[in-house]
Amino acid sequence: MSDQAEVNAEGVDFAVLAYREEGVWELEELEDEVLADIETIATELRRWPGDHGAIGLISIDEDFFVLVRVAGAQTRLLLSDVTAATDWPLARSVVDELDVPLPEDDDDPEPAGDPALLDDLGISAMALSALLDDDDLYPDEMLSTIAEKLGFGPRFDDLVGLTVG
Repeated sequence: MSDQAEVNAEGVDFAVLAYREEGVWELEELEDEVLADIETIATELRRWPGDHGAIGLISIDEDFFVLVRVAGAQTRLLLSDVTAATDWPLARSVVDELDVPLPEDDDDPEPAGDPALLDDLGISAMALSALLDDDDLYPDEMLSTIAEKLGFGPRFDDLVGLTVG
């Protein structure tokens, strides 16, 4: 593993790849080596077949999450908290890819990227934005809710260790 991938993987709670093939969601854990930056993650996601591309769901340090969706050459991103870019290389990679300014120290946490990236899969930009506005939820809970709405919630929860019992 490269030093950069090791640094980026250090705070990862989980990184899951989801893609739908012939109408059935398939889930895989993403290896730490591919978490170096958004470009590397997108390249890995492109390796997987999918009716509508592939989605990466990545939770970092119980602090923020990154959604990455690739379909062909297109990469769409959503970072749950732009202020994470000041502390986390992976979040910085998202901000750089989105070409948004780095946050100032006194900026409030807010999402950056494309809240409509799951529109065609049944989660509207409005619904995703409302989820991101819920200050009572941790990133893993938000991603679990997204997985549930997409139709693979229980399998996602089992894979990432959120299932109780």
